[in-house]
Amino acid sequence: QVHLVESGGGLVQPGKSLRLSCAASGSSLYIMAWYRQPPGQARELVAEITNGGRVNYADSVKDRFAISFESSIRTAFLQISSLTPEDTAVYYCKGIEPGGTSHWGEGTLVTVST
Repeated sequence: QVHLVESGGGLVQPGKSLRLSCAASGSSLYIMAWYRQPPGQARELVAEITNGGRVNYADSVKDRFAISFESSIRTAFLQISSLTPEDTAVYYCKGIEPGGTSHWGEGTLVTVST
């Protein structure tokens, strides 16, 4: 069983930076990923990282988003810089076990506004 808990969301002004965290517990994971779901839109992948450190980003965010994983605390981070109102979304953490089973966190809301 895997449990994922996101944190770090909130109200942020445009142009600022934010770091989201996803703490994992339970079974080991092969991939940890961040998705986001803007209001009224579909959930989309923004970044993912394997347990070997290989990363992948959506083209739309790769210049501003950085994913990392701290193995000692089993926590994935998503650093977002130069936030815009278009980044407003619920950000979800997803963990994938080596066998392919996926798990989702509850999400954390990021609102970018003045």
